[in-house]
Amino acid sequence: QYVKGLAHHNPAEAEAIARLLRQIKGFLWNGNLHDGQAAIEDLAIDLEIVETDYASIKALRKAASEFETYIANNALMIPNYAERRRYGERVSTGFVESTVNTVVGKRFGKRQQMRWSKRGAHLMLQTRTRALDGTLRAKFEQWHPALKPSSETEMAA
Repeated sequence: QYVKGLAHHNPAEAEAIARLLRQIKGFLWNGNLHDGQAAIEDLAIDLEIVETDYASIKALRKAASEFETYIANNALMIPNYAERRRYGERVSTGFVESTVNTVVGKRFGKRQQMRWSKRGAHLMLQTRTRALDGTLRAKFEQWHPALKPSSETEMAA
């Protein structure tokens, strides 16, 4: 959205930035984190030297900086979506995002009798994520070594 606003003030700069954003998306989609991070650094540099009267240029620069930090901090967690698609694996996380939005939205709602704190919501999302990705049981077994392995528990049930 910021780039669309910039286009009204500096069309050539906005097009160059939009092209770079598409390139970044392609790199990240294909698991090419090295080139993706380099392109994000280029984006941040390009935005710093843009001279414009666009009111939201500071916000655009801040968003680019935060994006650079986010990608750097989460690089190991970014999947190669193109490879996943080639192997027939799930690419979309929409169902997870929808569930999170529903649960968190309901608990943070003003008319809800019991509301969550931000910390409580964060901890619940961590727990739910571990349950969905199958790592919750291993964490419990770490905390409680006497816990029966899941195969024995399933047999008992």
